[in-house]
Amino acid sequence: MIENTDFNKSEQYTLSIRLATDGFSFSIFNPLSDEILSIVDYNIDGSLSLTANLKQAFASIEWLSYTYRRVNVIVVGKRYTLLPLEFFEDEDIETVFYHNHSKRENEFVSYNILLRNGVVVLFGMDKSAHDFLYERYPETRFYVQTTPLIEYYSVKSRLGNNCKLYAHRRKNAVDVFVFDCGRLRLANSYTCNEVNDCIYYLLYVWKQLGMEQERDELHLSGQLQAKEYLLSELRRFVRRVFVMNPCENLDLRAISLCE
Repeated sequence: MIENTDFNKSEQYTLSIRLATDGFSFSIFNPLSDEILSIVDYNIDGSLSLTANLKQAFASIEWLSYTYRRVNVIVVGKRYTLLPLEFFEDEDIETVFYHNHSKRENEFVSYNILLRNGVVVLFGMDKSAHDFLYERYPETRFYVQTTPLIEYYSVKSRLGNNCKLYAHRRKNAVDVFVFDCGRLRLANSYTCNEVNDCIYYLLYVWKQLGMEQERDELHLSGQLQAKEYLLSELRRFVRRVFVMNPCENLDLRAISLCE
């Protein structure tokens, strides 16, 4: 709970900020005890810009003005693309990114290098929001949500000798990651407003990759609306379906795995 957090020790803590179109989340992590001390959700005004909502959040939450050991910003969205590490060139990130995504005004393109997976994740975020946060925390590290999820799932996927599909459900979308004994095979995001859309995309990926019904595994995390229905329908086609523990806020928990 935030009221039990000792902010006199804020310089020992890590602050992580998740930016999504349906709201912000702030987590305080103590690396000395390897535990999250608190996670606070913040509702935003849909009529305001991302930066305007950030300014309101910083004006109303006093402890955001404190000094932290490390500050992470996690951007939620579908505007990312993966590139094999051996083909990565820093000066080409915008060219590669906009080859896969349409250009947007006021967008900042950045990247995360995932050494253990041998890939680079290119992503775009609102430039005004980037500049606002960078001004307040000059040492900020920016990530797309895909990055901590890949890092977390890749560690889990090394257990056993089968393929694993990880599905992270969020509002109006599902992020899908497939690993074969720790090797990343697929990372993609699909728009799905209804649970049946989510089921369709998961089974579609499962079939397209030739995953085995009896042997391979499907793991669910995130905001699992209609969870019992989702599980029962998936288990009609996939024998080994699991809900991860913890199920929610995996990105905020896994960000400590990222460099």
